[in-house]
Amino acid sequence: MATTSRQQPPWIPPKSSASLPPLKIWNSLTRSKTDFVPFDFEGKNVTWYACGPTVYDDAHLGRTILALISKQTTDVDDKIILRGRQQHLLSEFTSKHPNLDDTVVSTATEAFDAYVRKNLVFLPPDLKPEAYDTKAKKAYQAVLDGKPLAGNGIPAGDKEAKIKMHLKTASSAAAALNLVQNDKGSVDVVEFYTRTEDVLLPYLDSLYGSSIDASDYRIFTKLTSKFEKRFFEDVRALNCLDPDVLTRVTEYGPQIVEFVKKIEANGFAYVTSDGSVYFDISTFENHGNHYARLEPWNRNDKDLQADGEGALTKKTTEKRGDECSAMASDVLGKTIDIHSGGIDLCFPHHDNELAQSEAYWSGCNGNNEELGWVSYFIHFGHLSISGSKMSKSLKNFTTIREALRRGDWTSRSLRIIFLLGGWKDAVEITDELRKQGTSFEGYMNNFFLKARDLERQPSNNPSTAQDSTLCESFANAQAKVHDALCDSFDTPAAMRAISSLITEYNSADRTALTDETVLDVRWLTKIVRVFGLDGSADPNDSIIGWSGIEIPEASIPYVFQVSKERDEVRQHVIAGNLSDETLAAITSKDVSTAQQDAAAAPYAEVLSKFQEEIKALAEKKAPAKDFLALCDQLRDVHLWDLGIYLEDREGLPAMVRPVDSELHAARQQKEEREQQKREAKEKREKEEAEKAAKKAELAKLSPLDMFRTQEYSGWDDEGLPIRDAKGEEIPKNKMKKLRKEWEKQKKLHDEWILSNRK
Repeated sequence: MATTSRQQPPWIPPKSSASLPPLKIWNSLTRSKTDFVPFDFEGKNVTWYACGPTVYDDAHLGRTILALISKQTTDVDDKIILRGRQQHLLSEFTSKHPNLDDTVVSTATEAFDAYVRKNLVFLPPDLKPEAYDTKAKKAYQAVLDGKPLAGNGIPAGDKEAKIKMHLKTASSAAAALNLVQNDKGSVDVVEFYTRTEDVLLPYLDSLYGSSIDASDYRIFTKLTSKFEKRFFEDVRALNCLDPDVLTRVTEYGPQIVEFVKKIEANGFAYVTSDGSVYFDISTFENHGNHYARLEPWNRNDKDLQADGEGALTKKTTEKRGDECSAMASDVLGKTIDIHSGGIDLCFPHHDNELAQSEAYWSGCNGNNEELGWVSYFIHFGHLSISGSKMSKSLKNFTTIREALRRGDWTSRSLRIIFLLGGWKDAVEITDELRKQGTSFEGYMNNFFLKARDLERQPSNNPSTAQDSTLCESFANAQAKVHDALCDSFDTPAAMRAISSLITEYNSADRTALTDETVLDVRWLTKIVRVFGLDGSADPNDSIIGWSGIEIPEASIPYVFQVSKERDEVRQHVIAGNLSDETLAAITSKDVSTAQQDAAAAPYAEVLSKFQEEIKALAEKKAPAKDFLALCDQLRDVHLWDLGIYLEDREGLPAMVRPVDSELHAARQQKEEREQQKREAKEKREKEEAEKAAKKAELAKLSPLDMFRTQEYSGWDDEGLPIRDAKGEEIPKNKMKKLRKEWEKQKKLHDEWILSNRK
């Protein structure tokens, strides 16, 4: 067993006996990177046990990091037992009360009161539902504003997130109760149960939970089987592999009993008067063993200990330590290479599991012999929302199913995000990380499209110095990716190496690269498939690229033909030598569009229409711009509407590609810019028209009348004022200003008179 005092396990063989890969793994036991040496170092068989999800709800995004680099086994724990029991009780209650009767309302009210008293201690215990919103906002304003509850400068975290969750749950129930109080007849019973479910579940359990037969596993498996099925549907949608072995704690009752008996027989457990069996940490350590090796600093953390015990643990004054169950020993035996799970499982879950399993396998020998149940513990970081991990218990998570359903993400874009973020550290999905993921996917799309295009239309370029440069970059990228993955699965570094290689390819002069050099980089296809970015595609398949970059099979003969004709027309128009003979030569190579199946019909029609319109323009002796406009229309309308785009490239044939989200976004941005230009132009024209109209209206005014206002009391023969309203003479300096205005108006008025005479 790797410990803080030893960097590598004792079974590492001499260098001459086996050739092992230079893989290092960050080991939670040593809190450092250590060489990875499996127990079966010659057969190179690796055993890996992974604590899976608690399947009492749909899988949330935090679990996908674990699925990214490992096959996993799935277990269930007391949360499932608790949730299964609560759901069973709620189902019985709703069956007995299918209508919104007085019992339903009174029970929900009592449940609301109990929930508030337990979870929102700053609120008065006798709080009425109708006063909830006002009181809750006043009592928890700091938390609602994102500030810490204690007000001591510590950043808001899980405690504040839990408070927000409780506020939301209570608010939903209060709203339902208020609706019933105001107009009971208008409230739908299903909606009422939905809004009050989260307060009813713990309340009904407190009333009737003890009446449930804990040995009746049908109650719990009814819940777990449903969400286990949905869990595997979700992770398969993310291209994750199924585990080799799937374990369920509800099926391991007899084995767990025997497991506990052996620990007791080995002297590491004790029995209390109520029949409960507890692990004896003191005895375990007195025999030279260590407890809490993963997170020794959390050994006395009562909150974590409470979480580790679970909601179903009996409380007793005879209890001297904490206990957790294990299934890995039954499946994998006395030794395991890797044990993994989320970072929140380090203590007490995995520390307990480690101690109990070693107690099970070791016996009470008292000779301080170092145990070796697990060599490497690896713990995966969580996704976070504003610094608080995504969690079912906090209800601040987004499910895989919902994210994929809404179209916010695809399985590929999600996996790219996790690859960019790595597995060990926490990942917070930010706008910047989204942009990085989108950029990487776009880079790969464009490269694969160009490589496939080269396969269809070889360039036959001679070898140049740039060939050697790109080949060297390719070799460097391969080495960097290999080294990164051997460095504790450093996927962010691997992704950076891939991006750098694509950048170098894009900046190279493609006319100076041989086809072989470019197509040799098909290695990238293998890597992205190994990373699970192309569904279940075989990494060793010779096809370049990943799914989503191909056009429909039925379209190929027609689309490539019309693209070729369009290229030739544009080339001759731009060169100024588009003659009738040239057009005839172009259209004489047409593929037949007379007969085709239904799937090919739209593409054959586009080809036929383009041919007809080219011939019509030729007959009219149309100018060159009309031919170019027709080519643009083919690209931007007819083929675009069929989900195909022709990407024009200087000195090269147009590249045929599917219309993807990147192209859609680019077109939308272009249309928005054009719309802004149109709106700006319309605004200018409107302003100019208003200005002209105002000027025209002003021009109608004669200079003889322009100053005849109450501001003045005397005027000369030209209409210029000579006295102000009080009868005093106008000062000479002001007279000069008035004279300039008068002359300007006279000129304007004279022009108006002249224009009206015409």
